[in-house]
Amino acid sequence: MKKYILPTVLAAIALASAGYAWNRWQSSHAHDGLISGNGRIEATEVDVATVFAGRVAKILVDEGDMVTAGQKLAFMQIDSLQAQRQEAEAEHTRATHAVTSARAQVVLRESEYASMQANIALRDAELDAAERRLARSQTLSREGASSEQELDDDSARVRGAQAALQAARSQASAAFAGVEAAQAQVVGMESATEAALATIQRVDAAIQDSLLTAPRSGRVQFRLVQPGEVIAAGGKLLNLIDLTDVYINFFLPEVESARVRLGSEVRILLDIAPDIVIPAAVSFISSTAQFTPKTVETAAERQKLMFKVKARIAPEVLQRHLAQVKTGLAGVAWIKVDPDRDWPAHLQLPAGQSGIGAMPANSHSASDSAL
Repeated sequence: MKKYILPTVLAAIALASAGYAWNRWQSSHAHDGLISGNGRIEATEVDVATVFAGRVAKILVDEGDMVTAGQKLAFMQIDSLQAQRQEAEAEHTRATHAVTSARAQVVLRESEYASMQANIALRDAELDAAERRLARSQTLSREGASSEQELDDDSARVRGAQAALQAARSQASAAFAGVEAAQAQVVGMESATEAALATIQRVDAAIQDSLLTAPRSGRVQFRLVQPGEVIAAGGKLLNLIDLTDVYINFFLPEVESARVRLGSEVRILLDIAPDIVIPAAVSFISSTAQFTPKTVETAAERQKLMFKVKARIAPEVLQRHLAQVKTGLAGVAWIKVDPDRDWPAHLQLPAGQSGIGAMPANSHSASDSAL
């Protein structure tokens, strides 16, 4: 009997060894075509800040509130801006009346210039008549039919008409200069009107900027000030997190990062919910290496230079689970670098489901904190 026991034991040991070797080989090849990296879930953050310095009048949201793009979030105090607008409106009214007055001055100066032009024509006619009279007097004087006195009088009349014509032309030039000055004044007043209108528009823009709205949809993460506080220009009031732009940042060694391409499929398993598979895609690969961050653990500690990779979760996936999305959670990102290789069972999504991973009926509590 004993002679059969030893072969049986040896056969059992051989089978066990073979099974162990097969399991080791299968385990070592289970993730062929896949690489992984440790990281944390992050999301795009947006600060809501004031353009101008001032006092916070009211904040309409609290931390944790969901907001939509364009929603009113806070008001800044605008008493000084309203006073500036009233001042600008008064200046605009004054400048408008000044334009009307300047235009009336242009009409008056143009009328004076027209009168001067008529006076020139009159003086020119008088000079022509005086010159004709002088010509006749000169003829009669040579024939002895006219006295020297009459000739002298006619010569004096010509010189007087010439002087009057010159004076009329000088007055017309002065009147024309007055027209140009009045027109320039109109331009100046119109410019003042436009400047006052621009000031009104600038103040209106400042008043509009005093109403702070959400630049995008998301969740209020932090309230940084309270109503009544005075903040400087660019001061932050709120911090929003965009729950439709969520990604995981992780680091890969040089050899592995070279196999990753933009758009590569990614499956994310979070430490707090390892049974939930989150689909994503590679959206960024660093072009330069950096030293391994202290928070990243790698299988090969001797790999000191790593490449940062970002995998973005599809917005349509997140949109259906906004209430579940959280950031800062640690997890593992698995990347399929061999397109012909199927995902292993623990990384596959349920048939016909492209949403956030496998959610068994009895794992609702885990899904509530999946992201």
